[in-house]
Amino acid sequence: MRNIVLLTGALALALAAPLPAQTSPERVAAAALAAAPVWDGHNDVPEQLRGRRGNVLEGFDFNDTTKEPDGDGGTRAMHTDLPRLAQGKVGAQFWSVYVSAGLEEPEAVVAVIEQIDVTKRLIAAYPERLQYAETAADVERAMAAGKIASLLGMEGGNSIGGSLAVLRQLYALGARYLTLTHSRTLPWADSATAAPEHDGLTDFGVLVVREMQRIGMLVDISHVSEATMLDALDVSRAPVMFSHSGVRAVNGHARNVPDSVLARLKENGGIVMAVGFPAYLSEPLRQWGANRDAERRRLESLNPGDPAAVTTGIAAWIAANPAPKSTIGDYADHIDHIREVAGIDHIGIGGDYDGMETGPVGMEDVSGYPALFAELARRGYSQADLEKIASRNMMRVLKAAEAHAAAHSNDPPLETKVS
Repeated sequence: MRNIVLLTGALALALAAPLPAQTSPERVAAAALAAAPVWDGHNDVPEQLRGRRGNVLEGFDFNDTTKEPDGDGGTRAMHTDLPRLAQGKVGAQFWSVYVSAGLEEPEAVVAVIEQIDVTKRLIAAYPERLQYAETAADVERAMAAGKIASLLGMEGGNSIGGSLAVLRQLYALGARYLTLTHSRTLPWADSATAAPEHDGLTDFGVLVVREMQRIGMLVDISHVSEATMLDALDVSRAPVMFSHSGVRAVNGHARNVPDSVLARLKENGGIVMAVGFPAYLSEPLRQWGANRDAERRRLESLNPGDPAAVTTGIAAWIAANPAPKSTIGDYADHIDHIREVAGIDHIGIGGDYDGMETGPVGMEDVSGYPALFAELARRGYSQADLEKIASRNMMRVLKAAEAHAAAHSNDPPLETKVS
């Protein structure tokens, strides 16, 4: 009887006690990022090393880049350094070995090898925090050791010099994705931001995609035209990626992914690594940029031969029409749309830090990723959802690309005649 009384009393106390507070979005995000750190699809630190330092690492301190020389005699903060990567819970990074789209192909081949070299040297200089990676297994080992798995991604097909042989050798040097174009249309693929010439991929462009997947290099279709995206999906037998793109339904920029392509990602198994570039996130900001450019053209027409008047006039216009701010909410809106059309299994993160002036408000640099994940948790994403977005989806994509290459390891290399 005494036990019954005690149990009854305990039950009454339990019922009277306040329920535990609902887990906060910040805690959900923190738990997700502890279990699955961010695997970022695109970071332009190598471009900064080239532009600011001519790839000379002497004197470069990756522990603090907030006062890094800008190459013009001053200093300007970079978006990325080791402490901020730690704050951002970044566990794997595709470092972009980008070279200018304006370089002709022979120059681009040399330049991309230089960028691979400087990036490998940077990784080797910080072995306590960075670990070079070429495979999904390498990434898993680096993450397990508490280091940032550091992979290489090429941006712009001019880097392969119109040669499948060069493509294969760049893979051998460690490049694990190729963004088929950058801002210019190539002899074999149309860019999103240049006049189309081929209605997508040419016959050689098809061979590039096929050979990339044969050897296990990820096909990145950020920056390409919608027709090129669709052609690449038609050819692909392994998942494709968008290393850093938004969605066109939220922001109409040509760089973003249309629903016609998003709808096909389920079948392909690919991934959109959502970009943090403000002009690709915020539609009001995109419209503001178009209006500013129109005003500049008007001023140039009214003031031929007087650039000072144009400069003064555009400054006055900007003062009277301040640019809208891009927010973490804008970033989350793009992720919401990818989930709605393609599904939760096809979302990743591709910040584009150090390849833009700033990230959105609250995510100005790489330390801001936890704020984005807290916003997603606030919108109802579960911890399992957030883990997929952070890195599990990208891990699946790379493993699938590797499995496809392994299944075709006995296929002969594709060949084209050289002149």
